[in-house]
Formats: sequence, structure tokens, C-alpha cells
Amino acid sequence: MIALLPFLTLFMWLSGDLHLIRQVYERVKQKPTFFLLLLLTAMLAAVQLWLFLWAPMHGRGMQVSLGYFLLPLVLVLVGSVFYKEKLSWFQKIAVLCALLGVAHEFWRIGSIAWETLLVALGYSAYFFLRKVIKTDHLGGFWWDNMLMLPIAIYFVQTWTLPWNTFLEQPHLIAAIIGLGILSAIGLGSYILASRYLPMVLFGLLSYLEPVLLAISAVILGEKIQAEEWFTYIPIWCAVGILVLEGMWHIYLQQRKRHALITNIEKFSERVRYNREK
Repeated sequence: MIALLPFLTLFMWLSGDLHLIRQVYERVKQKPTFFLLLLLTAMLAAVQLWLFLWAPMHGRGMQVSLGYFLLPLVLVLVGSVFYKEKLSWFQKIAVLCALLGVAHEFWRIGSIAWETLLVALGYSAYFFLRKVIKTDHLGGFWWDNMLMLPIAIYFVQTWTLPWNTFLEQPHLIAAIIGLGILSAIGLGSYILASRYLPMVLFGLLSYLEPVLLAISAVILGEKIQAEEWFTYIPIWCAVGILVLEGMWHIYLQQRKRHALITNIEKFSERVRYNREK
């Protein structure tokens, strides 16, 4: 997280969003109590990022993965209730598939782990609050990370390994720099997506993350049991349906573009013919 901040700043400079940092600062100057809301969003983000790192190292990756499976459904509910967003037929089918997968997992486990609830409800509260206070842009995310720095520094200071580990293994420095770059690109793009996409679509597309997280958990040694496939297959079907919807929209846009070009060419030919006549 410490390595993220400089590269996030560079990312914002390249995207022309640096002025948003000062914009948030001016709002704090005008209304100091607004800073408390910034602290709240920073705290919500810090808890999620801590859990994301802690869970795979303690054999709780699957519980967090289930939270990410449930999160898009909560976001769809938030988008439908608070923002009155409509679901397309593709999205309705995707939601149904996702509901089947999540419902099976709840039935299989018989309870909801605290990690699952923390991801599903905590992240939803984070995105909703950011939209309400209008910090759902990179400037707000920059301030979240700035306010998280003390927590990150605390964890680094309580690290069990000595600092000369970096001198003995220089590749760790390159790894941390690389993680900072990847985090800036990944999280920065995630925040932009939450701002520019409808909450329903953003929520459904979020199913890509738990699929990748589940794959990562398997790579790290966890296993998908036979009965768990009835959870993952409907989820993957939901993701596939969204991909098909995206391809369908691209096809329709190309048809509209082609029809527009054809009409323009016909109009140009008619104008040319009239002039010659």
C-alpha cells in the first residue's frame, strides 16, 4: 500500500486527474466535518485490502472468494433500489445464474462466514458512501490511500523479518515496486469503473474478480471440492452471459455504424446527382 501511492499519483498525472486531489482538499477546508467522512471511506477500504491480503495466507481464501461472489448481487440490489437502474434480459439471466450459485454455497456451508459478510456488505457500503459524498473518483481514492498510510506503516514497522532482508534479497525491492505499479493500475481502473459504469453493470462485471481469486486460491494450495462445482459453474455461466451481452452490444453498434455510413454515402450520392442534374 505504501508503494501504491506514488504510482497512483503518477497514474493520475498521466490521466489528467491530479486536480481532483486538490478538489477534495478544498471541500475539507470549506467543511472540516467532511474529513470525518473521508476517514470512514478510508477505514472501509483499509479493512477490505487487509482482508484481501490476510485471507489467502491463513487458508480463508475461499470464504473471501464467496464474499466476492455475493458482492455483485448486493451491488445490483443497491443499483436497483437506490439508483433505479434497469436490468437487461442478459443481466437478469446472469443474476439468476449467480443467485443459484450463491444459494447453493449457502446451503452447502449452512452458515455465512464473517469474511464473506465483511466483503459483501463492507465493499457495498464503501462504493455507496463514495457516490453519496461525491468522492467516487481517483481524487477520493488517493485520499483514501493517503489516510491509510499510518496503518500500512504500522504493519511494516511490526514486520517480523529484519530490514536487511531487502539487502540480502534485492529482488524483493523490484517485487514491491512491481506490486505498487500493478496496484495503481488495477485499483485505479477499478475506481474509475465504479464511477463511470452503472452500479448494476459494475456489480455484475465484478464477478470476474472472484473467479480469478478462486483460481489464485487453488494455485496457493486450496482445493475446489466436488460439491463446490455447483457453486462455481453457475457463477461462471453468469460471467459468460455478460461476455455474450458485451459481444452482442458491439455487434449492434457495428451494425448501427455501418447503417449510418451507408446512409451518409447514399445522401452524398443523391446530393452529387442533384448537383450534376
